[in-house]
Amino acid sequence: MPATLSPYISVKDAAAAIDFYISALGAKEAFRLTDPSDGRIGHAELTIGDASVMLSDEYPDFGAISPDTLGGSPVKLHIYVEDVDAVFAKAVSLGATELRPVKNEFFGDRTGSFADPFGHVWMVATKTEEVSAEEMQARWSQAFDT
Repeated sequence: MPATLSPYISVKDAAAAIDFYISALGAKEAFRLTDPSDGRIGHAELTIGDASVMLSDEYPDFGAISPDTLGGSPVKLHIYVEDVDAVFAKAVSLGATELRPVKNEFFGDRTGSFADPFGHVWMVATKTEEVSAEEMQARWSQAFDT
């Protein structure tokens, strides 16, 4: 099996998070395992496009801590979508907080970022132009020459 990288996130209220990701990002739920002792979601798997995202409710004894408990997260989740403006607007309408508005960037993406209601930061983008690494560097350097 080839190596695959899948984010594993922890949240407070995983059931609500799953509903949000389905509604805002078009996620599909593969399955969930519910803790019979207290109803928490111990493990769930979603697909968003061709990516797998795993998540659970908080389980501090296993190190599964949400951004709410930690006071934020240094990790950001980046996803390409067909219509960044529509996905972004939908996420905000469902309770996400806009961090950076959607705009065209020098590196060939139309992109913006939001914090979901569970504390995770998403960078959503639509590719608008294929830009080589060399051209990206030239454009970035030019921005600093002003």
